[in-house]
Amino acid sequence: MHIIITGAAGFLGSRLAARLLEQGTLDGQPISHITSLDLAPCPVEDSRIESVVGDISDPDVIERAFRDDTMAVCHLAAIVSSHAEAEFDEGMAINFDATRALLEACRQRGGHIRFLFSSSLAVFGPGMPEPLTEQTAPQPLSSYGTQKAMGELLVNDYSRRGFVDGRVCRLPTIVVRPGRPNRAASSFASSIIREPLSGEEAICPIDPEFAIWICSPETIINNLAHALSLDGDRMDTCRTVNLPGMSIQVKEMIEGLERVAGKDAGALVRYERDPQIEAIVYSWAPLFDNRHALSLGFEVDENFDDIVRAHQRYLADQTH
Repeated sequence: MHIIITGAAGFLGSRLAARLLEQGTLDGQPISHITSLDLAPCPVEDSRIESVVGDISDPDVIERAFRDDTMAVCHLAAIVSSHAEAEFDEGMAINFDATRALLEACRQRGGHIRFLFSSSLAVFGPGMPEPLTEQTAPQPLSSYGTQKAMGELLVNDYSRRGFVDGRVCRLPTIVVRPGRPNRAASSFASSIIREPLSGEEAICPIDPEFAIWICSPETIINNLAHALSLDGDRMDTCRTVNLPGMSIQVKEMIEGLERVAGKDAGALVRYERDPQIEAIVYSWAPLFDNRHALSLGFEVDENFDDIVRAHQRYLADQTH
């Protein structure tokens, strides 16, 4: 079995590739090969991974990734929130046009391909009844959220028509992402934990009373792998699921940081509000109903302190 992962050079894609290779099979069939489709090679060193380097909005690049035994596409590549807001055409090309091109490539191969699409809670706007469910209508207030919502509709319609076996996962904000900050509006949520744990100062650009919907990297990867293996018929006519998360105020995150790493770590967080970041982040809903996702076998983090400890362990591993 061959699987394509777009964005496999990045944080989530590379970890999903490693997780699937560790798992070894999908629906009882051996995973023999994974193709990474991204602007850079996949960093996972494994003979079963091949990297196709190129722009996923280019249909010729997409065609190079497919094989006769392609059975699944995991579409994780995206232009992130602030970037999509600043560069509208680029956001549309990658977040929407490339999604349709990938779906069309799957459709041309007979409708048997499983299609996993990573979406975002940015498809929802503020002021909506809480907690939100899969039946809550998307009302995005950002270009990124709009592009993701359009992608969701495409995957659901292509699934309804039998062109793909789709499943859409709306991801919470992932905390803690390793590495350096990126152009995502939510990047601060990892920075305010990651940098202090490394003895560096971090800036929080929003009101510490604001709550965000989060999930740990390990749980996200487990849930994406589960979504790929899930029988599509269990998701009914709507192939969209809000992945489970927890709602937590920024100040509660800092309190968790201090419980795990001490007051000195919390003191490294400086508050400097950014109206542009606030405008995007405040449009995101902070509370969802996990029951549907949990009934499908997805998992949820138990508490925030464990998320902080997990990143501590990650940092310790990197030093050895």
